[in-house]
Amino acid sequence: METEKLFQSKKEGQKRGLSVKKAWVVTVDMGYGHQRAAHPLKDIAYQHIITTNSDKLTTDKEKKLWRKTQGFYEAISRTTSWPIIGKFLFSLYDKFQSIAEFYPNRDLSKPSIQSRYFEYLIKKKKLNFGLIEIIKRSRMPLVTTHFIPALAAEYFGLKNAYCVVTDTDINRAWLPMDPKHIHIFYLAPAEHTYKRLKQYGVPDDKLILTGFPLPKENLGGKNLHILKRDLGNRLPNLDPKKKYMHQLKKVLQSKLGHYYKNKSNHKLTLTFLTGGAGAQKEIGIQMLESLKKKILDNEIRVYLTAGTRLEIAESYRSSIMSLGLGSRLGKNLHILFAWDKPSYFNSFNYLLHTTDILWTKPSELVFYTALGLPIIIAPPIGAQEHYNKKWLMELGGGIPQENPRYTREWLFEWLENGRLAEAAFEGFREAPKLGVYNIEKIVLGKKNL
Repeated sequence: METEKLFQSKKEGQKRGLSVKKAWVVTVDMGYGHQRAAHPLKDIAYQHIITTNSDKLTTDKEKKLWRKTQGFYEAISRTTSWPIIGKFLFSLYDKFQSIAEFYPNRDLSKPSIQSRYFEYLIKKKKLNFGLIEIIKRSRMPLVTTHFIPALAAEYFGLKNAYCVVTDTDINRAWLPMDPKHIHIFYLAPAEHTYKRLKQYGVPDDKLILTGFPLPKENLGGKNLHILKRDLGNRLPNLDPKKKYMHQLKKVLQSKLGHYYKNKSNHKLTLTFLTGGAGAQKEIGIQMLESLKKKILDNEIRVYLTAGTRLEIAESYRSSIMSLGLGSRLGKNLHILFAWDKPSYFNSFNYLLHTTDILWTKPSELVFYTALGLPIIIAPPIGAQEHYNKKWLMELGGGIPQENPRYTREWLFEWLENGRLAEAAFEGFREAPKLGVYNIEKIVLGKKNL
């Protein structure tokens, strides 16, 4: 019934003479990264963004396969906070998803164990078969932010498929067994990603450097007027003594124009990101304890993100009460929680307008430094996050955290010397910003960026 409604809608549009300029936007519910990358593409999504491991178009058998994979991933992610045994378990898992050293530059197109495993899941277990058949009948393109739907498209004969890569570096498992003769277009978020995909054997005509899809509501169109407005209000908070801003005043004014400000329109704001599986929550609590006096004196506003995990939100609330910070809840201390991920992404993107510092592990959020956000880098979880951290630091948009127990000392030292202001501007200046617009052009058939 759901499939019939989709096709009926398409036919009605054609009868009215409307040009259907849409695509099937497909993602996977596994942490937040893949769905966060898909959310900015909602404008081109046909009907809605499909989360393939929970959507109505996915069979119960396929959902069961997905649940096993997702449950294992989240359980392993949570073990990172366990002493000794947790680190051992995660190291074994990390070896399975390891990424080869980049140098020397060489041919890495040979299939890995993971490549063979995913081929088995797709070809033998028919993972995503039903969805790909529906997409083939619709004759609209597929754009996916996870590699399994892209591999399914390749193995089941869909010719018009685009895979948005969500990290700066990836495992060989993202590609089919024979990558040199593929139909998938790979959309790379960074130059390093582009070069890695070439090592894996992706032909030049199937590889496009687009940038990561950032939220349109934080960009403000291709002239970036919202981004510039937010950065203009952010820099004064990040550089209260104007050490960096005075030094680069002419450069900043030329880039920001009339959005250059000497005073912010909001209080200094720090947003701490908790991983999708609840990883690194303890860092947030240690940070709160260190900043207790600053919060009580209303010198800083802090947001703790719980995403869609009610148990994390409740745990944060309990810790806040035990630290004697309950009186600041809802004032300059907040917990960001939502019942579903689209609502969470909308709330989070809105919060970014007045966020001055983003503290997160180096997930897909490293690309958000392009919004002029300085990133305090929490310890990476997984091989791809080590590469994300390296990319962010080389670009200049992020700084590794010091001991969170002493946040008040090093954080305000970075504010006084303008280090965070520099990271914010370097991220804005160096990181690609127009990924969402580039991807829309390419997927809808306009391949000239």
